Amino acid sequence: MSSRIALIAVLILIFGSLLAYSQLRHEPLKVSGYIEAEDIRLGSRVGGRIAEVLAEEGDLVKQGQVLVRLEPFDLNEQLAAAKAEQDDQQALLNKLQAGYRAEEIAQAKAQVDELSARLQMLVNGPRQQEIDAARAELKMASSQLELAQANYKREKEVFEKGAGTQEKFDRVSDLLREAESNSVIRESTLSLLVEGTRQEEIAQARAALARASEEFNLRKSGYRDEEIAQAKAAVAAATANVAAIETRIGELNITAPTDAIVEALELEPGDLMPPNAPMLTLIDPKKLWVRAYVPENHLNIQLGQKLPITVDSYDEQFAGEITFIARNAEFTPNNVQTPEERSKQVFRIKVTLLDGRDKLRSGMAADVWLEPQGK
Repeated sequence: MSSRIALIAVLILIFGSLLAYSQLRHEPLKVSGYIEAEDIRLGSRVGGRIAEVLAEEGDLVKQGQVLVRLEPFDLNEQLAAAKAEQDDQQALLNKLQAGYRAEEIAQAKAQVDELSARLQMLVNGPRQQEIDAARAELKMASSQLELAQANYKREKEVFEKGAGTQEKFDRVSDLLREAESNSVIRESTLSLLVEGTRQEEIAQARAALARASEEFNLRKSGYRDEEIAQAKAAVAAATANVAAIETRIGELNITAPTDAIVEALELEPGDLMPPNAPMLTLIDPKKLWVRAYVPENHLNIQLGQKLPITVDSYDEQFAGEITFIARNAEFTPNNVQTPEERSKQVFRIKVTLLDGRDKLRSGMAADVWLEPQGK
């Protein structure tokens, strides 16, 4: 009986000691949260019909890898038309910058010389030799007129006496009229030559020469700076249009911006996607962090501080670094578990994982130890 009492006493002593130790033992402070990853939602700014789906959920994709390809519709034709317009505007700019061809300038110079010579001829008027020749022709025409008048008078008298024929009288009459007309023409010609060129003709020749000279100067000077600037602006606009269409064509291929894992992808060829809408989601496995909430009375932490992190799946610690501390407090979320003061306000922190990224996964529950374990 006494041995039983002694055993009970030992058990009570052991239990009391354990109870006292548990009450006196200090458990290191930790906060719980979940591992999160950076989501990359990919889409296209142009949208369109799905032509090919080249990835599946769970695939590890490389940077630049094409994941989804859209049908081009009429973008290729738009690009061809835009490039043709660019070439046309560039050709016009090249023409303006090069100026007129040497043949065109020489042609304008020849026109100036020709009109200048004509003006000089009009200003100088007829030469003396021309006037003398006209006087001689008038004198000859006068002699022919006198002869024709004498023949007409003689033939008329013969005809009136009945000795001549009607045919012969008509012939000398025609010769008289022809001589009279020729004499008038020669007299008028001489009068014009003596009077010289009219002032209206000289003025007209001067105006024609001025126009030709301006055209010649214009071709020598080339095109105006304003015209070249306008052509350059047109080329720039056409080039920008080509670049914009090429960018839209580039948007037909949805590529991975970095090495990542395909998280969500529910597309089939033939599906229509609107512009700027997410088509698939990637997760960057190189960027994992724990979202946790720290009570206000344990906010003696700082950015850059290294903290250990544990998860239920592995019996080891992983290194983390505090990269964000919220400036504003908030009430404790329902999914946050802290050993104490759950009803008080907390501050959200972000602890970026420095290792274990090949083992840990987004969505895992994790504990962030604010104090070292084993104290």
